Amino acid sequence: MSDPALELAGVTRDFEQGGRVLNVLRGASLGLNAGEVVALVGPSGSGKSTLLHIAGLLERPTDGEVRVGGTACGALGDSGRTALRRDAIGFVYQFHHLLPEFSARENVMLPQMIAGISRRAARARAGELLERVGLAERAGHRPGQLSGGEQQRVAVVRALANRPRLLLADEPTGNLDPETSGQVIDELLALVRGEGLAALIATHNPDIAARMDRTVTLKDGVLN
Repeated sequence: MSDPALELAGVTRDFEQGGRVLNVLRGASLGLNAGEVVALVGPSGSGKSTLLHIAGLLERPTDGEVRVGGTACGALGDSGRTALRRDAIGFVYQFHHLLPEFSARENVMLPQMIAGISRRAARARAGELLERVGLAERAGHRPGQLSGGEQQRVAVVRALANRPRLLLADEPTGNLDPETSGQVIDELLALVRGEGLAALIATHNPDIAARMDRTVTLKDGVLN
């Protein structure tokens, strides 16, 4: 049996604020297997983004262990964490963060080329992914020429371009109207399940959470 795509074991995260220590995460533990889509819910300010940043190796926990695909990340240096993040983890944020001077196709090609994929192969993969979300005819357009929903679709396929083991999404439809939000989630879930990767998706929307395999709740720094 393969290792879980993500394991959090007793993760804590403390911040100093105004001379006192703020305990954002208090021993959070979680496991995600390949092909599993999990909703992360909790009140505003509960630490969902912090947890995603730690799971995505963008922050180090105060204590506890993070494993991605069986690799223990605590002892990794910055270069090792960067390489693992590039090769094994995809990110989708509430705002698309596309590079405005590049086309949709080029935005999906860039992370692949940074990872050492040839331009030809990167272009083919970008075209395949954009076609799967109905954007084949918009591939040459820059972000400013795309609607909000189209921009977020590009952000989703960019996150999957390097065939990660794990997708982390922080309110990926938070800036979209309900109809567009539903369409983007449809395509995100179809892509994630089609690619067979694990996904942890933070959302405030109970309808979106209900469409996932299970839900975990972050409250008072603890996952339940």
